[in-house]
Amino acid sequence: MSGARYDLPEIDDFTRPYWDAAAEGRLLLRRCADCGRAHHYPREFCPFCWAGEDRVAWEEASGRATLYTWSVVHRNDLPPFGTRVPYTAAVVVLAEGPRMMTEVVDCEAAGLRIGMPLTVTFREAADGVRVAVFRPAQGQSSSRSQEPPAARR
Repeated sequence: MSGARYDLPEIDDFTRPYWDAAAEGRLLLRRCADCGRAHHYPREFCPFCWAGEDRVAWEEASGRATLYTWSVVHRNDLPPFGTRVPYTAAVVVLAEGPRMMTEVVDCEAAGLRIGMPLTVTFREAADGVRVAVFRPAQGQSSSRSQEPPAARR
């Protein structure tokens, strides 16, 4: 086996600011000066109004998000994911608007609920490479039993 890993980004000149910020514990987005909308994953143009590279800039995100959907992964044969199962793959809605694929950590699957507040944290994937993951915001319970009965489905 070659020791290939499937969890490391391909960092290039364009994405380097994103990964450098992540290594410092900061989450970056791109925002369009023409339409004002933020987007994630980073692109050199605005995916909403098609404004060019000169109209879209990096911006630090607040790190706040809400849970949009998730799936608990029980099997993944690609290295190194197999050593982390089960894990919670998720889509979150960032406070700035974009949705982001990520992982929810520090929360049992039974404690997850749509719309729960989350905050960004970073996991070291390799030496000097950190990836954004999310955990329940402070004050959030990881137990569904504290929800009112009408909220449970």
